[in-house]
Amino acid sequence: MMSRFSLLDYVIFVAYLAASVGVGLLSARGSKSLGDYFLAGRGMSSIVVAMSVLAALFSGISYIAGPADVYQNGFAFAYVVLAFFIATPFTANWMMPLFYNSRYFTAYQFLEERFSRTARLLASGLFIFRVCLWLAAATYAPALALEKVTGMPLWLTILASGTLTTLYTALGGMKAVIWTDVMQLIVLFGGQFIIVLVAVGKIPGGIATVWETSVNDGRLNLSLSFNMADRVNLGAVLIAGAFLHLVQMATDQVSVQRYLTAGSLEEARRSLWLKLWFILPVLVLFYGTGLVLYAFYKQHGDPLAAGLIQKADQILPYFVITELPSGLPGLLIAAIYAASMSTISAGLNSLSSATIMDFQSRKSSDANSANTQLGRARWITVLYGILVMAFAFLVSLMSGNLVESVNTIIGLVGGPLLGLFFLGMFTQSATARGALWGCLIGFASLLMIYLYQNGILTREKPAQLVSFVWFSLLGCAITMITGLIASAQQPKQGTA
Repeated sequence: MMSRFSLLDYVIFVAYLAASVGVGLLSARGSKSLGDYFLAGRGMSSIVVAMSVLAALFSGISYIAGPADVYQNGFAFAYVVLAFFIATPFTANWMMPLFYNSRYFTAYQFLEERFSRTARLLASGLFIFRVCLWLAAATYAPALALEKVTGMPLWLTILASGTLTTLYTALGGMKAVIWTDVMQLIVLFGGQFIIVLVAVGKIPGGIATVWETSVNDGRLNLSLSFNMADRVNLGAVLIAGAFLHLVQMATDQVSVQRYLTAGSLEEARRSLWLKLWFILPVLVLFYGTGLVLYAFYKQHGDPLAAGLIQKADQILPYFVITELPSGLPGLLIAAIYAASMSTISAGLNSLSSATIMDFQSRKSSDANSANTQLGRARWITVLYGILVMAFAFLVSLMSGNLVESVNTIIGLVGGPLLGLFFLGMFTQSATARGALWGCLIGFASLLMIYLYQNGILTREKPAQLVSFVWFSLLGCAITMITGLIASAQQPKQGTA
């Protein structure tokens, strides 16, 4: 029987949640316009922006699923970090100047200028759909893992994180999001570091044993194949991984909105490079934790094989609850919530900005007062918070572990969206109607592949055709190819 939270753990856990809300409420002061609410007045420094982007994209899923995937499958997927060296310079040199110099509020304003209003609304709608699913997963996954190892009811953990995060995000806007992101990133990184130190200290031989076990058991191996059916190989982590990163770095309002809070284009570019150097040690630490836990439980007995946990995704919370002294579990479970809350707050603010700037503002021809605009933005944030919490109870229907499920969501919707941006930025012949057809066909093609591979279209689950890692690249490629073909069938001036 595993241990549960002590009174001290609960006190620390609740105190952390209260501190997060407090920081958010303090940030609520001074927001007098949509520019303040959505872009923090465009006055943030590069280091703060970099930390915020990293915290926003590093969810509670990453905190739990990263070590769990390495524990179960080895380090292969973790090599995808190398693809950041491709995606970062591409975003900084080719895409960021366009977004920043045009003084956009959302990334999708570009698509209206290049193609049509319909293209902008389709892209923004796809973003909203994907991020709602992503936030639901980011809310549900930590709650499920914590329910199994702490005894906290699933509904309570979902409502607690969702409600508190929605509260400070709705009141404080982007400033609240950014400053709570910074605080949560520090707790997140520090908490994982403590876990590694404790685990290594309980392994005879320490880090040398971890390395020896990893090498001898093939946990560091990576196939040099480029076969798209392999779960992970060299082609997947370098080529497909770059497109996977580009979806979130170059076309995602969650990231783009943070670039636009910087004081200048150079500050925005610097934040992207700083984020690269921040993310390298963070990912090495988090994925490396999986190797440490594998070595630890190889000597102390695998809790998954023993039936003490039901899924590998619960391995990290299980270690925290059973191996750490009273007080530390409360802090580290708070760190898991830190990751989840930073992602939820970032997503809610971006969903609100996309809705206001891409949809709502077009329905009103009169000039609204600043207070009316801010009030509307806050209520939309609250509505999205409620929607995400409702979706969180439905995420369990997806197959695969957390790493696979989340990256499948990113690829299914984000790949075609990336292709739509590439058609607009890097081709002259693509028309509005052709680009729209390309995006829709790209999304439909990926959806059919996903449904087929998971046996939804057949009586039995067939052999895998394409790994989840390739979905972003495939969606982008199908969108661009079909978009250019469709564009060639009509005059260049065709509109949607």
